[in-house]
Amino acid sequence: MSEERSLNFLEQIVEDDIANGVNGGRVLTRFPPEPNGYLHIGHAKSICLNFGLAQKYNGQTNLRFDDTNPVTEDTEYVDSIKADIRWLGFQWANEFYASDYFEQLYSFAVDLIKKGLAYVDDSTPAEIAALKGTPTEPGKDSPYRNRSVEENLQLFADMRAGKYPDGAKVLRAKIDMASPNMHLRDPLMYRIKHARHHRTGDAWCIYPMYDFAHGQSDSIEHITHSICTLEFVPHRPLYDWFIEKLGIFPSHQYEFARLALNYTVTSKRKLLQLVNEGHVSGWDDPRMPTLSGYRRRGYTPSSIRTFAERIGVQKRDNLIDVGLLEFCIREELNKTANRVMAVLNPIKLVITNYPEGLVEELDAENNPEDEAAGHRKVTFSDTLYIERDDFMENPPKKFFRLGPGLAVRLKYAYIVKCDSFEKDAEGNVTTVYCSYLPESRSGSDKSGLTVKGTIHWVSAAHAAQAEIRVYDRLFSVENPASEEGDFKSFINPNSLKVIPNAMVEPALQEAKPGDRFQFLRLGYFCADPDSTPGKPVFNRTVTLKDTWAKEAKKA
Repeated sequence: MSEERSLNFLEQIVEDDIANGVNGGRVLTRFPPEPNGYLHIGHAKSICLNFGLAQKYNGQTNLRFDDTNPVTEDTEYVDSIKADIRWLGFQWANEFYASDYFEQLYSFAVDLIKKGLAYVDDSTPAEIAALKGTPTEPGKDSPYRNRSVEENLQLFADMRAGKYPDGAKVLRAKIDMASPNMHLRDPLMYRIKHARHHRTGDAWCIYPMYDFAHGQSDSIEHITHSICTLEFVPHRPLYDWFIEKLGIFPSHQYEFARLALNYTVTSKRKLLQLVNEGHVSGWDDPRMPTLSGYRRRGYTPSSIRTFAERIGVQKRDNLIDVGLLEFCIREELNKTANRVMAVLNPIKLVITNYPEGLVEELDAENNPEDEAAGHRKVTFSDTLYIERDDFMENPPKKFFRLGPGLAVRLKYAYIVKCDSFEKDAEGNVTTVYCSYLPESRSGSDKSGLTVKGTIHWVSAAHAAQAEIRVYDRLFSVENPASEEGDFKSFINPNSLKVIPNAMVEPALQEAKPGDRFQFLRLGYFCADPDSTPGKPVFNRTVTLKDTWAKEAKKA
């Protein structure tokens, strides 16, 4: 598919640069995450784009951690980011950190001070904001803007030496307080933060701002194509200004539309709230849009790469239907996942005329989409579990499952007819009694009887108990980020349903975390790391069909 489609605009830029010998035809991209949270599906698009471009054009990609804010960063996030990138199927050429460049960045800042292009400002954050003006009104110069080079050099050195408390002073670039681009109105370059850094410890108490650290880090590494999301378009003139004034390698920034999924939030601040306030079990909760969450839910790296390929690269923001992501995993698992039988809400089915004590091993196909998957044996006996929804006391017309006098085929087994049923004191059906046609065994049916329904089952004496976690979309509104009020008020109360005592084929007791299956008629499921010997836990990855689209049409 990727070979047949036309080039996206970034590929066209790269091909033009190669053809014109820009940077010697070399392609070096970078993925620059801030280690203050786990990677989410939006990062996956960026990873696939940066690594994919480099791979396509025989280039390389650096992994560079933007670790310039010690207050929010942690080695846990660093480790998770590296694990997620590898899981997606990519390997970086070099592993760097913005903190690797702290000394060089400090020297760059000193160079700008010496050129009269940076100054130390004692104004408070509120004063700086007030003097900055508005998009329609020019800003006003700080009263500290015209300090001498010598004074600024000394004050900046004193900032580094720890002589001032947090917030007492900042270093600003001296550009243009009347610029129509607010980012060029003397932007902050350094702030004071007396906080221990996860890599440099207490060596620094001043830290560079993103806009200063990012472009210079790109330049230090000789990045040829620095790919950012659209919100950085107004930052690009500042990116270019720093590089030009410092006279360093001219990395170039290009922007594309970030990924926005419906029924999802990808703000790391909001995701952190969900974790810290206990709305989810952690960063890897299968309802989270994090890569670790998708992995635990049963998504595959290839399904996410396929999704990134299909949505393409745009220059305008748009909301992508999460149904496309679900389609990608559903399409893959249909081809690769073995079929098994599991009963989530069991009631007993007793075959009254089946020979007492007889146990049969029936032949079951593992995957009709994959001949190489072969067959397995499933155990059949006179007492089975079936889904409660597969029986109705008063079935409507066209109900092709079990009810009084109705007949169905038991998958891989026999045709049975409902003769009677029992209820408990609350009126709930507990047991269905059926008779079977001995000559109707699947694969050798000589009964001559045709039935319209087929249902799944497990043998009661042989089934294993399992916990099933049925996950649905975390939010009940299409765009929770744009709704008024607290986004957490739109959490879907039915986003997780735990079924503690489902009955499954006995072989599923041996499922290892990450093993994926299609539970016949129910959906695709993945074994969870919470599984214990004899008590497997399965997460629903996705339904067999797009039930949300169907419900939306009804509405």
